[in-house]
Amino acid sequence: MEWHSFLSTPIAYLKGVGEQRASIFKNQLGIATFGDLLWHFPFRYQDKTQILPIAQLQNGSEWVQIKGKIIKIDEQGQGAKKRLVAQIQDETAIMDLLWFNGITYLKKQLKVGQNWVVCGKVNEFMGKFSMMHPELENPEEAQRENALISPVYPATERISSKVILRLQKELLAKLEPIFFPAFFSDKERLLMDLLTRKQAFWEVHFPSDLQNMEKARKTLKLEELLVIQTLMLQRKAQTTKQLQSYVFEKIGNLFLDFYQKHLPFELTGAQKRVVKEIRRDVQSGSHLNRLVQGDVGSGKTIVALLSMLMALDNGFQATMMAPTEILAQQHFHGISELVKDLPIRVELLTGNIKGKKRTAILEDLKAHKIHILIGTHALIEDWVVFDNLGFAVIDEQHRFGVKQRAALWKKNALPPHVLVMTATPIPRTLAMTLYGDLDVSVIDELPPGRKAIETKHLRESERLAVLGFMEKEIQKGRQVYVVYPLIEENEKLDYLNLMEGYNSLIRRFPRPQYQIAIVHGQMKADAKEAEMQQFISGKAQILVATTVIEVGVNVPNASLMIIENAERFGLSQLHQLRGRVGRGAEQSYCLLMSKDKLHSVAYTRLKTMTETQDGFRIAEVDLRLRGAGDLMGTQQSGVLDLKIANLVQDANLLEIARNLAEQILSQDLGLAERRELALAVQKMRQEKPNWGRIS
Repeated sequence: MEWHSFLSTPIAYLKGVGEQRASIFKNQLGIATFGDLLWHFPFRYQDKTQILPIAQLQNGSEWVQIKGKIIKIDEQGQGAKKRLVAQIQDETAIMDLLWFNGITYLKKQLKVGQNWVVCGKVNEFMGKFSMMHPELENPEEAQRENALISPVYPATERISSKVILRLQKELLAKLEPIFFPAFFSDKERLLMDLLTRKQAFWEVHFPSDLQNMEKARKTLKLEELLVIQTLMLQRKAQTTKQLQSYVFEKIGNLFLDFYQKHLPFELTGAQKRVVKEIRRDVQSGSHLNRLVQGDVGSGKTIVALLSMLMALDNGFQATMMAPTEILAQQHFHGISELVKDLPIRVELLTGNIKGKKRTAILEDLKAHKIHILIGTHALIEDWVVFDNLGFAVIDEQHRFGVKQRAALWKKNALPPHVLVMTATPIPRTLAMTLYGDLDVSVIDELPPGRKAIETKHLRESERLAVLGFMEKEIQKGRQVYVVYPLIEENEKLDYLNLMEGYNSLIRRFPRPQYQIAIVHGQMKADAKEAEMQQFISGKAQILVATTVIEVGVNVPNASLMIIENAERFGLSQLHQLRGRVGRGAEQSYCLLMSKDKLHSVAYTRLKTMTETQDGFRIAEVDLRLRGAGDLMGTQQSGVLDLKIANLVQDANLLEIARNLAEQILSQDLGLAERRELALAVQKMRQEKPNWGRIS
């Protein structure tokens, strides 16, 4: 049988499975074929070549093996609390073994004076070690297996790791006579110190030693990463070659007049570099498909405006799409103010603009009387028709789905150039995987004169001091954000907490001396806008809000951000929220309020926030703590469904895969000489959503 036909064989045909168990495999582990089982890799290994002395054990060790003699057996407790406790002794110390299930069977098996090899996880209590529900092996049987490094597989209650191991042995025996098509050339394999493909699958499931196991994992990780990078780069190359867009031949009066006379501040070196990259793209005739990453406050909006002015100078219209009405309004007011002295008409279009006003905007847009249209996802509706759209900016692009972004491409005969922006820094390894087919620009400088935001982690016991600090800032004429979590699963409880906090602040900061605005998701849009305007205009000194203000709100007079229940926010959210202050010339502060007791991950997040304001460093920590799929959210996780590679731990292998993919495609874009790689890329193309590309 041919390799690919073999891999697609239903798992029911494997000895020891059958139709009934095959259904369990599919439902509980997602394993439906021989190929699925082959790529169901161990998540750790038990090194049965080592037996540790009890005295050298460490608390929390995932898996250890000891050898000793049973010196005592005791049945303790009654009913549900009944347990069997046995003491085992080696030459160095004594340890307890505990079982809560299968006691009757174990009492027949265990005898004082017997020698056993015991395997399990180590616990320590008051200086004494124990193992709960350890595995027991006869020393003679264990000795026969002692050359093995035993794999442990992701399993379920109904399908144990041992069952999977036995089936892997059955499967690999069937694979022995089948030809394994090569993924790497012999030269590449030797250069990178890899195993052959057949060796890699054998050694990953049945390692002969630790060195070969590591080589096998490296080989299969590089295969997986090479497929992703090849797919991304192939798309990028094909887009560059095949997809034509409008040529912006000149840098005209609008761009030059704004740059020379109306630019509110000197551009940073990073902003100038990114503008040049965009200018080069739009002059080339190929389609601009570029991601601009920039930390909070790095000046992405000015870069976007300069890019749109290039389009206007060449007779085109431009648009900017934002994920929320608040952010769209913020962009509208900000850009309108920047170009007020230029012959440019900017309009806002959101779902709440209706009737005669909407009709007038749509008619003027079609007649090219509107040059820049800013809005929410309303922009992509079929009834929004441009006369000649040449440039589209998508802000906070991770908030939009692929279909929403793709709709912008249909707004002209040729697709308009697309610039996507994010203020959520993305670690390089993640960007290479999610956005490997986009050109990526990074604004890695903040405008000069920005003061670092002082960030402190405080507990509930320090609440009075926090309220006092709020009062001092308000007395200086400053404004304060107070942000509460509003999580879908706890929405009712969170809403009550928010209202309780709001009412508490009203008692502490009473009218008419103080004004407190409130914004949350359950409010109607016009009420939300009215409250926001109270704060933006300076009439309200305090804004109580949920994360609706996470992006886009720009109030330079706000100097204090208080984040309630900060342990419940992700690092990226905390960083975005902190970025709402520090926008003026005055010193700003961010106070992270939390409960007294925190689990280790929450503590690490809050500690990271107090130690750095570098968004890229924060993103790296976030990736390490949460994993790639969680970091990007379920919408983005499809391309990250990796079987063996890990974007955090395998960053160096990702670089190798990227370089190899570039080398392969530079010589063979269609992969005519790489049939196995071409098939794997095609399979991924069919299975994975194309999150990175705008089309």
